[in-house]
This record gives sequence, C-alpha cells and structure tokens, in this order.
Amino acid sequence: MTIARSRQISLQDTPYYHVVSRCVRRAFLCGEDIHSGQSYEHRRQWVVDKLGQLSRLFAIGICAYAVMSNHYHLVLKVEPDTAANWSEREVAERWAALFQWPLLVRRWYQGESLIEPEIAVVKQLIGQWRERLYSISWFVRLLNETLARQANLEDGCKGHFWEGRFKSQALLTESALLACMTYVDLNPVRAALADRPEQSDYTSIKQRLDNAPLSEALPPLLLPFTDKEKSGCLPYAFTDYLMLVDWTGRAIRADKRGYIPVHLTPIMERLGLDKTVWLRQVTLFRRQGIRAVGDHQHRKQFALHCGQLRCYQPSD
Repeated sequence: MTIARSRQISLQDTPYYHVVSRCVRRAFLCGEDIHSGQSYEHRRQWVVDKLGQLSRLFAIGICAYAVMSNHYHLVLKVEPDTAANWSEREVAERWAALFQWPLLVRRWYQGESLIEPEIAVVKQLIGQWRERLYSISWFVRLLNETLARQANLEDGCKGHFWEGRFKSQALLTESALLACMTYVDLNPVRAALADRPEQSDYTSIKQRLDNAPLSEALPPLLLPFTDKEKSGCLPYAFTDYLMLVDWTGRAIRADKRGYIPVHLTPIMERLGLDKTVWLRQVTLFRRQGIRAVGDHQHRKQFALHCGQLRCYQPSD
C-alpha cells in the first residue's frame, strides 16, 4: 500500500535521504534505444543542468548523484536551519527564480504601502515558500516536471514520462549514508558502463574529481568533504571516501581490475564497519520496499516518528 510522503520523511531522525525516480515503460531518460537506434545521451546533461539550478535555490544539499539510462539516483541532505536563516526577501527571490510572484508580493517587494491583511497574506505565502524550499517532494517535483516536458517535446508526444512517485529511503546512520553514497557513485560501474569511478560520466564522484565543470552551465552544488565536524559538510576525508568506493567496487565485482589496497583497512576500522555487513548494506539500496536504512534501534525510532510500527529490512 502506498504510504504518504509525510510519513516517509522524519527530519528529527535524519536529514539524509536516498531518492530514485524511474521512467515509465520503455521511455528513455538517457542512453540509447537498441530497438530504434536513437540516442538520448544528451538528456543526461538536462538532469545535471536542472540539479545545478535547484541546488542553488533550495536548502537541500546534494551528497551524491548518478544519471542512468532510465532512472537517476540522488542522495540529499535537507537543511531546514539554512532556510530558517534566509530573510523574507531572499525567500521571495529564490521562489521568483522558479515561479512568478502574485501581484501582491510584487507590490510588497517594491516597497509599496500595504494594509495589515495584505501584509499577513504576503507573510503567509513567504512562510509556505520557505517550507517548500527545503522539501524533497518539491525539489524532485520541479526536477521531474522539467525533464518530462523537455523529453515529451523532443519525442513529440504527451502523457506520463515517469512511472510514478519517486522512491525515498531514510539514511539513519553514518554507515547507511556512506553505503548509499558509495552505491550511487558505483552505479555506472555496476551497469558495465564504465570500469572505474573516475570515468563514470554524470556522477557526483566524477564531478568531484574533475577540475572543470561538465559544461558551461553551473554544475550541481555538492556538499564538500571535511575530516572535521563542520556544518554543511560531509564528515569524512575525501581521500578516505575514494578508497572506500574503490574497495567496495572491487569487492562487489570480482572480475574488475586491481586489488584491495592494504591501506584501506584503517577507514573500515575507524568507522567500525564489518566487511560482510557493509557489503550486505550496500545491496539494500536496489531492493524494493526498503524505506529506511540503519541499525535496528534507529529504524525503530524512525518508524515511531512516522506513525508506523516498524521499518522492514531483510536482516530483521
């Protein structure tokens, strides 16, 4: 049974969420249609360009992303405190980059004299916009609507482009966050589109490794890595993350080149990650019905805050 989106998000438990959105039937987001021979590779840039815009307007950070042939993955961090610190004018300006203002808001912004009821309406609208600007649902809605319109226009057709609502998974622990980011960054490797992360086009790990942006358009704003506790950053050293992605990729696909580096061990020990448990957790992100990933206690607490009895995970 479908669960309301409000019961799948609990910011008091975690700001981190894994989002997946897939195309309907045989519609192509990107890639090449083997039946018609038509290439849709240029659409990958559409996704990256729109993420670049939204990541600069929303109080939602992008930890990782991967654009595949008929779906995309995002790992997002919701930052309500960032949105709370925006002034009313800044909220209005950010919203204006996405939608047209009502006349009343335009008059307020230009400094015209308004009566109390009009001011109350303006403040109510701005409060609503502030909440939407840190909403995953609104973030994905604007991303998907833009892509659907562009694709339908190019294909000369109408109707649904996406198979349904996007899927989301709560990442309740540091281990779950790292596992999910690794899973997302390794998607092209696991699909045999590339044999190493640094050559996986249209992924966050490739963007982080490239000095130049993917195009003249602004690339998505990615949350930076840091080995210190710092607001708005991922609390890991980027070099350690690269070694973790490389090790995980080699372990999952035994036919890939290379070996498990000896110097990788410290990061596993430091994070307290058992190799068997880690690999099992990485595979959870492609399983259906998994709404939250983390240890039993964190999942129990998340379910309680979402008004549910439990969050299923195969290891239960």
